[in-house]
Amino acid sequence: MEGLKKLEEIQRMLLFMESEGFISGSFSFTSSHSDSHRFLAQFLLFLMEPSGKLSIHNKCTLISQHLPKCRSYFMFHGMDVKSPASIFKYLPMLSFTESFIYQLDTLNEKMVNVTMNKVIIRDGRSNEFIQEAYTTLACSFNKDFESDPFRPLTLLLQYHGLLTERIREELKYGEEYWDLERRLCGASEQISIEDVMRAIHLKSFDYRVLNLLLYQLRGEEVDDLHMEFLTVSEFLVEISDDLFDYEEDVLENNFNVLRMFIRIYGPSAAPTMLAKYITEAEEKYEKLSQALDPQICLSYQKRCEEATREGGKISGYSLGSWSIPPLIVDEELYRSSMQNSP
Repeated sequence: MEGLKKLEEIQRMLLFMESEGFISGSFSFTSSHSDSHRFLAQFLLFLMEPSGKLSIHNKCTLISQHLPKCRSYFMFHGMDVKSPASIFKYLPMLSFTESFIYQLDTLNEKMVNVTMNKVIIRDGRSNEFIQEAYTTLACSFNKDFESDPFRPLTLLLQYHGLLTERIREELKYGEEYWDLERRLCGASEQISIEDVMRAIHLKSFDYRVLNLLLYQLRGEEVDDLHMEFLTVSEFLVEISDDLFDYEEDVLENNFNVLRMFIRIYGPSAAPTMLAKYITEAEEKYEKLSQALDPQICLSYQKRCEEATREGGKISGYSLGSWSIPPLIVDEELYRSSMQNSP
């Protein structure tokens, strides 16, 4: 009886979806799109289930927030981000992929601090028990990253026929970025500008993985012009984010391009040198944007401005202005003062 009741609920939802234009044509359990239609029906029924005080609007907002990186790319695929069919059809695979990468990225950031022997200090002395625990974690993290961290993801994508050489290559770039992040943030000696620029360019590998995956999900050929344009845009976005998150990245010892420039060039020259790279990238961005379809270019510009407001920023490349935050010359002193502040 319980199974029959669930089937009746799904059937009613399918009829509702058809009447509202979510799906086209009469539904059939044997049609080529039946699995997709049933998934959407079950997902909508799930949304309707009580979840504390969350309204349907709140739930949809949370779902939308899980695709902040993909939303900016929908227009390059002729997709409407406000269309339920566009979002829910590809949500499971895109959301899983991004979540998988995000977990590894978080693990790598923890690994940076572990390998630096960052332990809790009590009464001015390091706690030996905690230090031993951090050492154990460091060994565990190293094993995770040395044994093909993307293997579960690549096996899943391969099973569904979605794994391409370009996606595999971007995942390798991700591993290279994490290795650079560990070395640059953990290094006490001189670092090179070549490694820093390589890292900032590789940092957006997850954007590119999701974009390439969306091409595969839709069965479309990759548009190289769009990919090149978005790569330059991603570089500018990463710098903008690093400037916005500068103080937090200092506290957490995360990779941040401004931190690295200060270490290489010193506080006096760092802003000027960073501005040079920004200018060069903006010139390339403008040149490539002129080669795009005008409507796509306009839509993307509007989406960048919208994303800037959503992130709480008041400046950034999408608005045509940049703001360098106050520089922190002595990072250890800054961390100490912030940790001791009430």
